[in-house]
Amino acid sequence: MARTGGKPANSFWRNPLCNACMKQGVLTPATIVDHITPHRGDPRLFWDETNWQPLCKRCHDKKTGSGW
Repeated sequence: MARTGGKPANSFWRNPLCNACMKQGVLTPATIVDHITPHRGDPRLFWDETNWQPLCKRCHDKKTGSGW
């Protein structure tokens, strides 16, 4: 899914904190741009910015490991 422009990196400037932690009242830097709906190789979902959310590694691992 190579693409130029750095869109995922740029999304951290708009949303630098983990969405899941913020819902718990905790401020944690986001380190991963997560796909809310898994893209499963679909380039439309992969690059759809409305399908992105910033998460910290711990929350991302929890989400992807448990299938939130």
